[in-house]
Formats: sequence, structure tokens, C-alpha cells
Amino acid sequence: MMKLISAGCMGMVAMALCACRHNTQQGDIAITTTTYGMINGNEVQQFTIRNRSGMTVKVLNYGGTITDIIVPDRNGEPGNVVLGFDNLEGYLKPENPYFGCLVGRYANRIANAQFSLNGETYKLSANNNGHSLHGGNKGFDKVIWDVQILSDSSLQMKYLSPDGEEGYPGNLAVTVVLAVTADNSLILDYTATTDKPTPVNLTSHSYFNLSAGKSPTILDHELTIRSEKLTAVTDQLIPTGKVEGTLQTAFDFIEPKRVGDDIGKVPGGYDHNYVILPSGNSPELAATLHDPQSGRTLSLYTTEPGIQFYSGNFLDGTLSGRGGQVYQKHAGLCLEPQHFPDSPNQPDFPNTILQPGETYRQTSIYTFSAR
Repeated sequence: MMKLISAGCMGMVAMALCACRHNTQQGDIAITTTTYGMINGNEVQQFTIRNRSGMTVKVLNYGGTITDIIVPDRNGEPGNVVLGFDNLEGYLKPENPYFGCLVGRYANRIANAQFSLNGETYKLSANNNGHSLHGGNKGFDKVIWDVQILSDSSLQMKYLSPDGEEGYPGNLAVTVVLAVTADNSLILDYTATTDKPTPVNLTSHSYFNLSAGKSPTILDHELTIRSEKLTAVTDQLIPTGKVEGTLQTAFDFIEPKRVGDDIGKVPGGYDHNYVILPSGNSPELAATLHDPQSGRTLSLYTTEPGIQFYSGNFLDGTLSGRGGQVYQKHAGLCLEPQHFPDSPNQPDFPNTILQPGETYRQTSIYTFSAR
């Protein structure tokens, strides 16, 4: 079911966000803002959030793009654990594979770039083999968000997606609060409202390499996903509507496993939506990623029913990123908290239709540590 906001604070998430909004007396380092470039006369700004535990997060108002997540390894050495570019021009390239951005109005794929709702068929931008991917030709990753600094460790990003944008119905008002906590956690808290029924599925699309570039691929990373099932897909990665078991298959990550152990048994590599084991409304641990080389560990908590695990299959060595580093196949991986792909066309999948008067909510927490 679509997540709805209750009145008042909701458990650990709300408490963490409230703390971030009111912690200016706790000795935090103030958020800094710099000009990153210009797009059609609009200033692109980069916001830098630092805590005193060695974590730095940098985000653009263009696409809500996270350009940097810098965290220490087991020896205390800081490193940037997400793929990206050195400048705005890189993020504007058509071959940019959604590095670090916010994705919407609908993350992942919608089959045949269309869906029917209340007797009307809506045609979307077909930007991926005849299907719609990540919101279409100009999704939320390619717009300027309105950013307001809330505290020394949190900011708020807003975007109003107009009725008919990329074919979607309704004026959708989206708010994302991004916060960095003292325990090296990055919180993304999403809300949205609409004036017409519309599909909504939001996520963040960072590519992680916890070695901070010291290893050219993530094949030696150890991954755990709290899931025993995934949504089966066609060879074009469109859901068939079936849910299949993963245990004792190449897709089994219920226990820690090297990403590279079974990837050769998966045609094209991993790009699949895992069904997270049921939990309550508060974010619960859904996946863990560990790099034995650096000792860095990412623990991902989310309220979402699914996570898209993408092993960077379409990176092919033609893209040069930060510091001129060539991003070869599997240079980074994505763990995208989400509802299921193609849900508007799959009646048995969890609902993604937001109704007027309701409020969409998603919270995901990325906690970094080292061992």
C-alpha cells in the first residue's frame, strides 16, 4: 500500500530529522554553498554537509544529485564511495547513467511506456527500448530543485512536477529532506502530494564503490539482501508479473556473498528488484554492503518493499569520471529502495497510485561504518 504520513513524528526517522533541524547548538559544521555551473541561465549550486565523524556529503540542486559521499575506512582514511564527475558538464552528458540523482516521477521501468488509470490510457516518454525508464526523457534527475537549508546538517529539496510532465497526470509536489547524522548516516525522507491520481515511485540512484576507487570494480564487495524473492523479468528487464524465489540460486544474497561469485550465471549481470522481507512502517535493515579491502560497510534501511540491485552492467569503459578514472563494467553498484517496477500495469504488485488527499512517504537511511 502507499505509505501515508501520520500526524506528528514517526519513530526513529522523525526523531533523527527533528534532531537535524534543531542541532545548530551541537557544534556541527555549517553547510556551505558554492556555484557549480549554469544551465539556461539558472545557477547550479553544490551544497556540502560535514559532520565531526569524518563524513562529507555533497549534493546539487540539479537533479538532487549526490556528487560525493566521503567516509573513512578502517584506518580513518577518507574516501569518496560514489561514482561521479568532476564538473557539471559531466552530469549533463546524455551518456550520464543517472549518477547520484533523485529519480521520478516513476523510478525503474514502465512497460511499453504506458499505463491505464480510471479508464484512461496515459502515454509516457519511451526512452528505453520502447519502455519508460526513470521518469522519461526529462525526469526529476534533470530539473532544478528548490533547496532550503534547514540546519547545519540538513536541507530540503522541493520540485513541483506539472500536470502532463512526461505524460503523467496531476500536479505532483515533491519534498525530499536530506540529513547527515553524527553516526555517519545519510537520511533521505521523501513526501509527495497530488491533485490527480498518479503513479509515484521515488528513489536515489548513487553508484557505490566502497573502496573509494582503489578497486576498479565491486566484484569483491560482499553483499547481503534481506530477501528471498525477486520480481521476474523479461530479457528487456520488464516484470512478467511473477515473483520467484532466490534461495540457492545465483540471486541468493540472504547471507553475505561476493558480488562476483555468481554474476557469470546471470545473463547481463544483476539488474533486479528484490522483494524485501516484510517489516513494519519504520525503516528496517534491508541490505548490507562490505568492502573487505577498505573495511567500509554500508547498511541500508528503508520503508520500501523492494530494492533494485544493479551491478553496473552497462558501464563499459567509455565513460571517464572523477579524476579521469575510467569506469569499466561493474565499477559501481546501485541499491535503489523502491516500489516494484511496472506496478501501474501489474495489479498484483504493491500499489503505487497516489490519490488526492493522500501523502506519499518514503524514508531510506544509508549508514556507513568500518571494520
